[in-house]
Amino acid sequence: MDKTLNLAVNGGLMRGFKDNKNLLDVNATFVKEAKTKPIYRLFSINDIHPAMMRVETGGRAIAVEVWAVPPAGLATILLQEPPGLCIGKVRLADGAEVLGVVGESICCENSKDITQYGGWRNYIDFSK
Repeated sequence: MDKTLNLAVNGGLMRGFKDNKNLLDVNATFVKEAKTKPIYRLFSINDIHPAMMRVETGGRAIAVEVWAVPPAGLATILLQEPPGLCIGKVRLADGAEVLGVVGESICCENSKDITQYGGWRNYIDFSK
């Protein structure tokens, strides 16, 4: 069996959102729902997608999904992400460190801080 990389996603790539097909198109498989360590803030980028950024203070645990992604598919997924989102290391509440979609600081500047919702899905559900 080919090796896969665990990738934490926190927005449109999650199950039930339109960009989830980007994961499925590269034969990624859902592993689990998880939370990050409480060292992240979450920002809404024009209410289109979120950007998660690690911070020194004021962080909170953010809901993510972990997906097993074939290494060749990682670049395909990243190239389809909006500008300002990139791949970094994400620390999960269970102590694991995985690759994950994170936001560049410039992407988060002057964007709505939605950290208090604990995740993109909660924010979207609340704002309906």
